[in-house]
Amino acid sequence: MIAVTGIGWLNHKEYGLAIGKIKKPHEGIDSLYSRFKHESYFLYPVKNFSRFDIISKMTCFCAALALKDAGILYSGDQKKEIGIFGTNETGCLESNLDYFRDYIESGRILARGNLFIYTLPSIPMAEAAIHFGLSGPLLHIAFNDGKISSLLSFAGKSIMEGETPSILAVKAEEASAVCFMLQKGDSVSAGKGLYLDNVIALSDKSNFEEMITSLTGSFDLLPDNPNKN
Repeated sequence: MIAVTGIGWLNHKEYGLAIGKIKKPHEGIDSLYSRFKHESYFLYPVKNFSRFDIISKMTCFCAALALKDAGILYSGDQKKEIGIFGTNETGCLESNLDYFRDYIESGRILARGNLFIYTLPSIPMAEAAIHFGLSGPLLHIAFNDGKISSLLSFAGKSIMEGETPSILAVKAEEASAVCFMLQKGDSVSAGKGLYLDNVIALSDKSNFEEMITSLTGSFDLLPDNPNKN
């Protein structure tokens, strides 16, 4: 049995925890780093955070929220057997375009411009894995339908096949991001989460806000099918 025990999310104006039913406004992504340290979502400084691209920042923010929602503490001195799978619509295309624009603005006289960028779509997950001490499998994967349900199904299958007992599944875009903590075990019966199939059904909504509302409201109800994966 696989349970979703934590869900963290943020967009351009709010962030929150679905199980904990917390929703707070914010004044912009640039102000969130200090706020996350103050509220103990980041338990210690994120190395080189200021040079992260927006997808890497969004990934780290929502991963911190999902771990907090699941009640999982992390430490730089102790690794956790948790994988991290991520997806988004364009991979690292926007970072590559930023690099090229910077190169043009620098006069095309250097081998590269003055902008530090990431050129692999898996790097946001790698940065999150480094900070949170995740030792499980790491993967960026693109789905033709672009749906969060595809990511959750893929992550759930990986757990069932024994690749790792837990996975953070992240969909991070520049405007919004959501992260799910998937764990194998009887966490649902203790009222700490929902069955994965239930969350998959709730994730396919027409827009981000509707999905978050559905997921948050679902924790008012007890899970109803102990035989689901």
